[in-house]
Amino acid sequence: MKIHMQRTESPRLKSSAVAFAVASVLANAALAQTESGSASALEEVVVTAERRVQSLQEVPISATVLSADSIEKMGINNVSQLQQVAPSLAINTYNRSTFVNIRGVGIAQSAPTSSPGVAFYIDGTFIPHEFTIGQSFYDLAAVEVLRGPQGTLTGQNSTGGAVYVRTPDPTTDGFSGFAEATGGNYDWRKVVAAVNIPMGDMFALRLAGTIDERDSFYTNLGPSSAKPGNVDFKGFRGALLFQPTDAFKVTLRYENYLNDTYHNAIKNRYDIVTSDPFTIEEDAESYFLQDGYRASAEITYDFSAVRLRLHSSYQDGFTEDLSDGDRTATAPPVGTTNGRIGYGKTDIQTFINEANVMSTGDGAFSWVVGAFTLDEDVDVILRRYNNSTTVIPPGAANSSTLALATNTSHSAFGQVGIKFLDRLELIAGARYSEDKQVYDRTRANPGTNVGVQESSQTTGRVALNWTAADDLLLYTSVAKGYKAGGVNLGATDPNFEPEKNLVVEIGSKTTLLDGHLRMNGDVFYSKYEDIQLISLRGTPPLPYTQNASEGKSYGVELELQGVFGGFAANLGFAYLNAEFANSNVLNLAERVNPNAPIPPDAANAILQRSTTVQSGQPLPFSPEITANAGIEYRIPIGNGSLTPRLQYAFVDSQFATPFKPSDYRYADITTVPSRNILDVRVTYAPVDALTIEAFATNVLDKTYVASQVQDSSTAFGGIIYGAPAQYGARVKYSF
Repeated sequence: MKIHMQRTESPRLKSSAVAFAVASVLANAALAQTESGSASALEEVVVTAERRVQSLQEVPISATVLSADSIEKMGINNVSQLQQVAPSLAINTYNRSTFVNIRGVGIAQSAPTSSPGVAFYIDGTFIPHEFTIGQSFYDLAAVEVLRGPQGTLTGQNSTGGAVYVRTPDPTTDGFSGFAEATGGNYDWRKVVAAVNIPMGDMFALRLAGTIDERDSFYTNLGPSSAKPGNVDFKGFRGALLFQPTDAFKVTLRYENYLNDTYHNAIKNRYDIVTSDPFTIEEDAESYFLQDGYRASAEITYDFSAVRLRLHSSYQDGFTEDLSDGDRTATAPPVGTTNGRIGYGKTDIQTFINEANVMSTGDGAFSWVVGAFTLDEDVDVILRRYNNSTTVIPPGAANSSTLALATNTSHSAFGQVGIKFLDRLELIAGARYSEDKQVYDRTRANPGTNVGVQESSQTTGRVALNWTAADDLLLYTSVAKGYKAGGVNLGATDPNFEPEKNLVVEIGSKTTLLDGHLRMNGDVFYSKYEDIQLISLRGTPPLPYTQNASEGKSYGVELELQGVFGGFAANLGFAYLNAEFANSNVLNLAERVNPNAPIPPDAANAILQRSTTVQSGQPLPFSPEITANAGIEYRIPIGNGSLTPRLQYAFVDSQFATPFKPSDYRYADITTVPSRNILDVRVTYAPVDALTIEAFATNVLDKTYVASQVQDSSTAFGGIIYGAPAQYGARVKYSF
């Protein structure tokens, strides 16, 4: 099966037309509602990107911020769906990992020794690996998507941006909570519940939990009894507040999660049985298990004009999976090092500490200084089985990798802000980071094959803000971020160097029509150096991270949000041109799939070669156009209301690797074609405490490629298709 790049103009014209249409509707509604005087203003949106609570309209950074109400209205149920509402964001989830890229910067594939380029935080806790960022998406207070390097104040340096997930804090204000149930086709069953329990004037406890189960969109013809693609997730968390005075506060948090499924459903590109995207045939009894917890403590103390913040966390994330390595039930064994079954186990234990001291108040001079430390162990086991019987591996593996990575990161940072000439503010910050990775490749004989990589870098940011009017902020900034280097898994492979990203940005933040319309936009230019890209190398094949010399990108981003009485709408739009600035000779590796059109070469089961990536080739995961739009109207009915809503998302075509389709011998395995998704929701609220919602997602039932899975050290690649049309109902009761 071939997937071809869709670089036609029609999807872009379509998304641009939607953008202008929504803008026109917003303007017309604004005029009508403002003249009648019946409009309600937008709620203030706050961000915590600079370690303090600030209005989004006063922070000189490109960001999409979603409140709990917005997340609920848009039907965002998981991390991957954020790309449907945040411009310049691309998210691909498969196997153990969730790859987050912003403006073409982030991570394209994973290895136990690699780090993400987009930093991910849950309640201020940095999540250092892409394995465990998707388990907290319930009972949310807000999600912040920050675009551009975060090389100053965030917990961990990053080249692409940052995502902050915030859950509600416990409060002593009163007893409250909610219970929510969702049901839909594919036997989807999801419940979420939360409760806030005040315990006197100083203590409060918030508890939340969820159970999420759904059958697979795929049919497995077997002979395996596994049903890849299903959902079976359970999670709970608790937060305890102790606040004896207004100045002193302690918050303790604990979260536990269990993800226990039959693994991803991955379509064989060369399926000789059926071309149906949602039919697979596997003979391995696959499974996927993630079990882990996070615990953190945050202490803040306010002096007269200074705040002290201390934050510590410990995380233990365990992942174990068994997968049908050849994605078929019809293929014979494929060589002694290319197993028909792939097994992986990763145990990540991370201890993080951060300290901040910052000014408080609204004076002409503001400042923050801090330090960050990370210490972790990543224990890795990879095994390949190539037995003639492929139902649960009997006997010994054909090849094994048992290794331990020890990572440390230390940094110190600071930022100052100076207001002058009444409406101007200069912000300047810097950060010095030192990172070290020690990778012991032979756990059976520790210390005999050890690689060490040390990295250091000074990064920072300078911004100039001009409050041109009370509701208009203009800014320009220069920011640099960095991602540490590391050690490759292969004993003869060289270490990989750090990557850096420098971005110049000019933007504006505007609030119009007496607070009814918010319009934020920016243009940017990025210089992206020593880009870390992953391939396969060696026998047996192992993940191999290599550095490309330089990339460059420029683009424009625009977000609109308006509310006028019962009418509300939102629009997000981004144009991105991201490409390699120089030609690069990079390693490309393909597995020889037994069902491929070209007969396999048994002596060369992994095709490895040096390939030139030409200047101008698109960077991976950099869709040229991303756009979203939503429109709703609240209709009063008695004491309640009925609110229909349409939500549209467009993501342009993109590459999943640095290589173009013609670079591959066997198939176009890099192209992720463009897609248009339309969702419909109708919400009935007979009283404030009760909402009843009917929904249909991907209502036009578009078949689209969600992810192009690349060949890994234990399995062939393939295609993951996006969710087909889903429909159902949700009921929520708040108290």
